[in-house]
Amino acid sequence: MAQTRPILYHMPQTRSGTTHWMNEELGMNEELRAPCEIRLINLKAGEQTKPSYCALNPMAKAPTLVHGDIVVTEAAAICAYLADAFPNAKLAPPAKDPKRGTYFRWMFFAPSCIEPMMLDKLSGQTRENAAAIGHGDYERVIAAIKTALSNGPYILGDTFSAADVVFGSTLNFGMMFGAIPKEEPFASYVEQLMARPAAKRASEKNEIYMKELGL
Repeated sequence: MAQTRPILYHMPQTRSGTTHWMNEELGMNEELRAPCEIRLINLKAGEQTKPSYCALNPMAKAPTLVHGDIVVTEAAAICAYLADAFPNAKLAPPAKDPKRGTYFRWMFFAPSCIEPMMLDKLSGQTRENAAAIGHGDYERVIAAIKTALSNGPYILGDTFSAADVVFGSTLNFGMMFGAIPKEEPFASYVEQLMARPAAKRASEKNEIYMKELGL
């Protein structure tokens, strides 16, 4: 398995951007050099509906990671998998590290609570009983985000991790479209993440990929 290069099916300007950034973070380690092979999949052309791709990802969306016989879908799960698959990059706490709980907690809070809250916010959806739905309401999610960032500058305090890739990507998207306010502590957290060399490199490569896809 260690000698098998992971394949990351990627489409710019989708959730796979999170995993593409993660791949670039792994590549900042001199021993790894961006381990995943990027295979572009044009969602606008319907390539994700081909039977061969749906066999990998029945949801017919990006991203999808194939590593030997292992298939992983969902951006947060892919980032968690890659962090463990390439431990030399030190983007995840070791298995017995107490910080492992905090790491997983906030990594999966992003798609489980922040994303659906943002969709509610942008669509004007209101919930009669917020406690009955998994992501609660806007006020509670915003308060939880502030809690996650309270020990900054990163989710794990002074240590950057894959949790920041997932959490930061989600907040960046929310701030771009007005679902997350451009105020502290959100603004400075996202700003420092987007200034990382790997994030910049991922953005530059995405511009090239868009041209390759004719978009």
